[in-house]
Amino acid sequence: MTRESGASRRRLLRAGLLAPVFLAADRSRLGWAMQAPKQQAGEQEVSTVEDLMREHGVLRRVLLVYAEAIRRIERKAEFPPGAVADAAGIVRKFVEDYHEKLEEDYLFPRFRKAGTLVDLVTTLNEQHQRGRALTGDIQRLATAAALKDAANRDKLRDRMQLFIRMYEPHAAREDTVLFPTFKKLVSPKEYDALGDEFEKKEQDLFGDDGFEKNVDLVAGLEKQMGVYDLAQFTARA
Repeated sequence: MTRESGASRRRLLRAGLLAPVFLAADRSRLGWAMQAPKQQAGEQEVSTVEDLMREHGVLRRVLLVYAEAIRRIERKAEFPPGAVADAAGIVRKFVEDYHEKLEEDYLFPRFRKAGTLVDLVTTLNEQHQRGRALTGDIQRLATAAALKDAANRDKLRDRMQLFIRMYEPHAAREDTVLFPTFKKLVSPKEYDALGDEFEKKEQDLFGDDGFEKNVDLVAGLEKQMGVYDLAQFTARA
């Protein structure tokens, strides 16, 4: 699914929903409005909150890579340090510099202004800052040279454990509390406009299909770490 035409897709969706109202007045206009979305075969509307939530899916898959690295460190097994470093790079660029920046610039100020969930927003923002420090440590430690030192292996394990422990509840609280409430704080018009702005920023940073590109990147890291096959996680009877 391409991401370069978010604003036009939203306009087309609204046109498709509203067109029947004008059926009696202008059948030709209706025909255009109903056909336009079909011209973008395979494209689907992604709402502002849905966009943020699926970005959390990328984060959760990075956490799986971290968890496997932790498992191997504890078992004194080898693993590709570059996979961990690259996973931390996805966190830095896609999660922290893009996703969290959107939250800090567009969501958190609206909650503070409305006096809603202020304590939660304060905690989430503090965790963003702590997460960035942990990511820096992970990037510094996840090198072949650094991991020759057993103490550095232990430090890397500890930093990844701290990151996972913080971000599992962090993302869950945003998905179940922050994002649903945010949708109630803004008008439908502002909600749509923010979605368009988010898509523009994503395209500026990552080009077309930025989300899909990062999904592919993390899938590649899962393969390197041997955790890509979902069936391996099925609970045994």
